[in-house]
Amino acid sequence: MSSSAILGPGGVGGFLAGALARTGEDTVVVAREPTADLISRQGLEVKSVRLGDFTAHPAAVARLDSAVDVLIVATKATTLDLALERIESIPRLVVPVLNGLDHMTTLRERFGRDQVAAGAIRIESNRPRGGLIVQTSPFLRVDLASDDPALRAALGELAGALERADVPAALGPSEAQILWSKLVRLNALALTTSAYDAPVGIIRTQHRATLEACMREAAAVANADGADIDPAKRMQELDEAHAELGSSMQRDIAAGREPELDAITGSVLRAAARHGLGCPTIARLALQVAARAEIAAPVP
Repeated sequence: MSSSAILGPGGVGGFLAGALARTGEDTVVVAREPTADLISRQGLEVKSVRLGDFTAHPAAVARLDSAVDVLIVATKATTLDLALERIESIPRLVVPVLNGLDHMTTLRERFGRDQVAAGAIRIESNRPRGGLIVQTSPFLRVDLASDDPALRAALGELAGALERADVPAALGPSEAQILWSKLVRLNALALTTSAYDAPVGIIRTQHRATLEACMREAAAVANADGADIDPAKRMQELDEAHAELGSSMQRDIAAGREPELDAITGSVLRAAARHGLGCPTIARLALQVAARAEIAAPVP
């Protein structure tokens, strides 16, 4: 991979930008003007339980008007449309690591179907302040996939660059498989921790039946949508997670920010509607979370 741009230097994008820049990859961060200026002056400080503590110095711009080989889109789904206004060039490859499914359509409408592949990241990280990224759990994995064989060589180059940056990366069998593998688990975690405002340790013991029902319902939708998801394996991942694990949706609600309820749970419910499937537990929890966040519930 010759050059990469990361749109959105938050907990995810900032971590990837820092890791890539640390190894000498040609990396540029695309962010709002104050953030881009801060990173240009001070660099990106990363405190990682996996990679250690370091400061990286990627380039930083408010608008991307030069060609890059790959654009990694790492914004929140709630700010995607606004963030895309900062991209003025056409990258060779676009790889989003957003939550949910619907962003794939948005990006393909913007850049073209033959330039957008699927990406999913599993990481526990946050940005306490501008220019500082904190990774709090050693678990880290990036999955990449494209249903277009023409994009797989470029995805392989990106996976190699990530591996050289000590970010485990793998090519998955299909876009549906990697997106749903994350979404089934994330939807259950985000909904339950947000509805009950509790970490997964409490959810596993006090609301286990609800958690398992969320897994089963979403897995059924995923499998109808072309993936092969075993809900028991996704449940095992949450059983093995540390007891204090929460979700970004839960943290967003606590901070008064708009949560990604529509991007995450809305994606599941809309896919269920397309396949004529019901998700009563997921729909009920979506209403609870929407009420807590004082936002509209997802529209199937």
